[in-house]
Amino acid sequence: MTVEKKEFAVDAAYETHWTKLTQTATKLQYYSMIGSLSGWDMQTMMPDGAFEKRAEAAGFLAGETHRLMTDPRLEEAVEALMEGAEAGHLGEREARSVALFDRNLKKIKNIPEERYRAYFTLTARGESVWRRAREANDFSSFAPLLEEIVAMSREFIDYLGYEEHPYDALLDDYEPGLTVKRIDQLFPALREGLIQLMKKIEASPHKPDLNRVRGTFPEAQQKKISRTVSERLGFDYHKGRLDKSAHPFTVGLHPTDVRITTRYFATDPFSSLYSTVHEAGHGMYEQNLPLELEPYPGLMAPVSMGVHESQSRFFENVIGRSYGFWQYVLPLYQEAFPDVFGKLDAEEVFRLVNASRPSLIRVEADEVTYNLHIMLRYELEKSLMSGEIKVRDLPELWREKMDAYLGIRPKTDAEGVLQDVHWSSGLFGYFPSYTLGNIYASQLYAALRKDIPDLEERLSSGDWEGPLHWMKSHIHRYGSLLDPLPLIERASGAPLSIEPLLNYLEEKMARVYRF
Repeated sequence: MTVEKKEFAVDAAYETHWTKLTQTATKLQYYSMIGSLSGWDMQTMMPDGAFEKRAEAAGFLAGETHRLMTDPRLEEAVEALMEGAEAGHLGEREARSVALFDRNLKKIKNIPEERYRAYFTLTARGESVWRRAREANDFSSFAPLLEEIVAMSREFIDYLGYEEHPYDALLDDYEPGLTVKRIDQLFPALREGLIQLMKKIEASPHKPDLNRVRGTFPEAQQKKISRTVSERLGFDYHKGRLDKSAHPFTVGLHPTDVRITTRYFATDPFSSLYSTVHEAGHGMYEQNLPLELEPYPGLMAPVSMGVHESQSRFFENVIGRSYGFWQYVLPLYQEAFPDVFGKLDAEEVFRLVNASRPSLIRVEADEVTYNLHIMLRYELEKSLMSGEIKVRDLPELWREKMDAYLGIRPKTDAEGVLQDVHWSSGLFGYFPSYTLGNIYASQLYAALRKDIPDLEERLSSGDWEGPLHWMKSHIHRYGSLLDPLPLIERASGAPLSIEPLLNYLEEKMARVYRF
């Protein structure tokens, strides 16, 4: 009888605390949806004059989120549920959900509400200031705001705490468990491998003739192709939409409402296609998160930005730059732009879209040089957060590192330190996830090829369901049930390694440059 009463008491307490957690989580989800929708609007439709007031609203919403998360009754419920999980009273999903909630609660509770609100107000203003500075090629007009953001980021690092390097506290927000120590084990070897591959490319006499696609390509036709291709890959426009923005991005409000954006250049027929396919990769991850996990707070969510990026880079590069892809897509281009593409075949377009040469702009960089752009930003961010460099040092350090890594120097800050939107939004710690995404994507591709050995033939014939179905089965269906590395290891059957990425690039470049 005594045992029964004890078990009943445990069950009753569990129900009460679980109800408190899920009710709070539902409010937080709605706040997040509203905030994300506001952010989407800021970058696509909102008039410039509205930025200041919208920034105040963003700060207010952040403050309300902070209040919900720091409610003592919520902390009491989470602590009790954590004890219940350790005692085996919770199911697997409940236990994982509570652990994730506890991780986020411990981060935010040490940050004063006033500072939390001020940070989100500041970073909401950031994009408007950055955009004007980039258009004017005037880093000095952006520097004061960036100094404030860096100072607040370093302040938050102290609130969050770290064991070895200050930057670790920020990395963990985007890739749980990632540290400077781990990155510094990966990046130098990857850099050396990329540099060696760049030398082989440079020495090749068989370079694609980029002048073959010179012309004017109206936006309307580009938009039609981008929409057709992204839908064919699996992006569901019944639950999503495609818009235009200065910097392409994805917002997942819910699996039933996912917004992607792209941009168009009249002289570049490929930029909008690959921006759209990249964002569609993000979008398909968001759309295919399992709805059955929604009752468990935090589980119906992407597990990390590195895994998120693996999806976008996989569809953009592995699929979208493959020969099989272009065998199927080329007729769309020939119909839209017959004067230029009517004289090209799929093999030549495949070589053109995979051409590798150092370039100034990260988002337009090829697969071989792209990760060197990320390493540059990672090193600058790490030094900013440790206090080794100042904001005023960034333009010249940027030029020096571009010269050292890629052999080119930006002539303006607009094509140098001002080219990315991330710092204006306070996204320090985000950039390394791009390279991790490439590493993850190559590991996933190596595993997928074993399951679908005739992938290129299928793509050529228009059978495009296989890649998305594989990702749904191996990545999407888990939501946040697993941490990033266990998820990738389970999906790929191998521990984290740069070798699949270097092998993939070597194989592709050997075909493009015929070495």
